[in-house]
Amino acid sequence: MNINPGFENLSEFDGATMAPESTIFVNRNLRMDNIKVIGFDMDYTLARYHRRAIEELAYRLTIEKLLRLGYPSSIADLKYDPDFVIRGLTVDKKLGNIVKLDRHNHVGRAYHGKVPLTKEERKKHYRKTRLQFAEPRFLSVDTYFSLPEICLLADLVHYFEARGDRSRDPWQLYEDTRDCIDEVHRDDSLKSVIKADLPTYIDKDPYLAKTLHKFRSAGKKLFVLTNSHWAYTDKVMTYLLGEEMPEYSSWQQYFDYTVVGAAKPGFWISDEPFTHLNAEGHPQERDTQKLEKGAVYLGGNVDTFEKGIGYFGDQILYVGDHIYGDILRSKREAKWRTALVVEELETEMQQSQSHRDDLEQLHSLRQKRRTLDDLCNVQRKTLGLLDKGEEDGPDAEKWASLRKQRDDNKKELKKVVKEHDELQTNLDREFNPYWGMVFKEGSENTRFGQQVQRYACLYTSRLSNFRHYSSFQYFRSPRDLLPHERP
Repeated sequence: MNINPGFENLSEFDGATMAPESTIFVNRNLRMDNIKVIGFDMDYTLARYHRRAIEELAYRLTIEKLLRLGYPSSIADLKYDPDFVIRGLTVDKKLGNIVKLDRHNHVGRAYHGKVPLTKEERKKHYRKTRLQFAEPRFLSVDTYFSLPEICLLADLVHYFEARGDRSRDPWQLYEDTRDCIDEVHRDDSLKSVIKADLPTYIDKDPYLAKTLHKFRSAGKKLFVLTNSHWAYTDKVMTYLLGEEMPEYSSWQQYFDYTVVGAAKPGFWISDEPFTHLNAEGHPQERDTQKLEKGAVYLGGNVDTFEKGIGYFGDQILYVGDHIYGDILRSKREAKWRTALVVEELETEMQQSQSHRDDLEQLHSLRQKRRTLDDLCNVQRKTLGLLDKGEEDGPDAEKWASLRKQRDDNKKELKKVVKEHDELQTNLDREFNPYWGMVFKEGSENTRFGQQVQRYACLYTSRLSNFRHYSSFQYFRSPRDLLPHERP
């Protein structure tokens, strides 16, 4: 739903009109004047990354770890393909397939390694048996950090099968890749490279500081809640906010509380105590109950956090990028309100605008197909009721005329279906050559799209889009309609 923004300071925007992709979309009504505290994840929320650069880096570092496990040296020649992976995919660890599900868990398209599965193969694997697309066999790709490992998994499946090497099954390839990329994050080999060259890997949003300042000016309390640890958090946040506004001498002054090493999603359900960190990031005391404004804490849990800040449940809005770790858990376990950052919205909406005529044509073809299909069914039923009888019988002429009409309509239906499918295929390639749109699979919402709709009260392409709206905005969702209520 497109909200008309209530600008508080028009001079800030130089009279520019807000781009459609900067809209905040609403799934559930939310009154910002009821929100007292706003929290933020750091990675891909406060800090936007140059995704191509960081994903290629993670891919390469993971291959280096695999080589140490005894993988063939020639895997070093594998190249990262950024188009091959998008959020919302599902990995079948057993078969080595990567699939795209719609909201009904129907597999619309799939790849084994880098080879597309045929319709018959998809039916064989995913329609003939009852499956739950859940752990341990299936993995949902719902975080940006997962993209390099999934691309590498597909490349490894393709690599070994092309050589007839069955020494490692797909599940083992996944586990090895998972362990190696975890080590890349855990041993600081990834983050040490990023810290040494922040401009290459971090996309500095010029409106981030103004957006946070706007929240604070409206009386909102702000906090950071991130899984990243102190040394990395401090380095990145200093780069993003350290010298942006003269009112703030350091990035920490934008926030009332900072929690690092939060170990989400465990933060929402554990009883892990907080550890107070000093200015150098060294531990001071544990079992902290009362949280001090401006202080930095390690670990912790949601119950102690709420008691420590004195605000609870729907008084708190949490903004993050991870459906499961940030949005679903905070909403389900803590009853916090949620805002999801979906970077893909920018390119998807821009592409949709560029291909608006084609999308409208696709909609028209779907409507025409539905009309012709209904008409053919009615004519088939009517033909069954008519008595063809003798050639010169009373119904013979009527039957023949109706049969010709039905045959003509069936030919037209086949033509429309062919035109629709060709246009759909061409459009999909414009969005992504492998997977099409992030939020759509055919005419259905994807599983990812359904999760966004179900768990995020608000969603938008970047945090700084909040600058376009009043800090006391009443975000209203569109009316929920059942199929029989739609025009």
